[in-house]
Amino acid sequence: MTSPLWTPEFEPPVQVMTPAGWVRVLVKGLAVGALVLGGLVVLLALRVIERPIWGQRRPVTPAITCFVCRNALRLIGITFRTEGRPLTGAGAVVANHSSWLDIFVLNASKRIYFVSKAEVASWPLIGWLARATGTVFIRRDPREAAAQIEVFRERLSCGHRLLFFPEGTSTDGRNVIPFKPTLFAAFLSPELKDKLYIQPVSVIYRAAEGADQRQYGWWGDMEFGPHLLATLAAPKQGSVTLVYHSPLRVADYTDRKQLARHAEEAVRSSLRQAGVLDN
Repeated sequence: MTSPLWTPEFEPPVQVMTPAGWVRVLVKGLAVGALVLGGLVVLLALRVIERPIWGQRRPVTPAITCFVCRNALRLIGITFRTEGRPLTGAGAVVANHSSWLDIFVLNASKRIYFVSKAEVASWPLIGWLARATGTVFIRRDPREAAAQIEVFRERLSCGHRLLFFPEGTSTDGRNVIPFKPTLFAAFLSPELKDKLYIQPVSVIYRAAEGADQRQYGWWGDMEFGPHLLATLAAPKQGSVTLVYHSPLRVADYTDRKQLARHAEEAVRSSLRQAGVLDN
C-alpha cells in the first residue's frame, strides 16, 4: 500500500536558474559528490572487515555516514543545530518528513538506520546508498507484519536505532500530517515493547533571509533533480534544527494510535514554538 502524496492548494515556489546559480551548482555539486562517493568507498572497504567480525552490529561504518552527512550540509551551506539529547541504545526514532535533505540531517548527529519502503532499494544511486548504509526495507502490507517484527527484533538486538517517517510522505516543512499508526504496531508486539523507547524528533527548516519559507520543502510530484539543483544554486542558505524530545516508553502504551498521537504532538510542538507551523 503506497501513501498518497501531500498535495496542498498552493504551488511550489518557482526556481529561476541564473549563470551564478549554475556556478554554485557546479562547485557545490562536485564537492558534495566527491564527499559522498569517497565516503561510500571508505564505508564499503571497512564493511569488508567489519561484516565477518560483527555482522549487523556495524560498530565502525556508521561513523563514516555521520561524517559524510554532517559535512555535506556544511558544503551546501546549511547551518545545522541540535537541541535535546538523542536516544542511546536500541530503539526507534520518528520524525516529520520535509525533504530528501532529511536523510543528511538525521544522519548528521547520531547513528540511525532508516526504515524505508521496499521500492527505494531499486532506485538508481539512492537505493545503492541506502543499502550500503544499512537501511531496513519493508513492504507496507499487513500480511507481512510478522516478518517485519522479526526484522525489527533482529536489528534492535544489535543495538540499532531505527528511524521512520510516520506521515508516510513529505510536506513543505511547515505542516505536519497526522502520524499513521501502522508501523507503531510492530513495536507494541510482546517481543519488543518491554525493551524499547521511541524518541520523537522535530526537523525544523528555516529558509534563508528573503527566500521562500518553503525553500527546502519537497512534496507532491516535485522531481528530485530540479529540487537538488535549486538547493545548490541558492545564493543564500538557511538552517535546520533537530529537536530531540523525551523518549516514549513503549510499554506505557497499549494502543498504537495513542502512541502515534503522542509522538506527533511532541514533534508538532517544536515546530509551533519555532513559528514555522502552518497547520
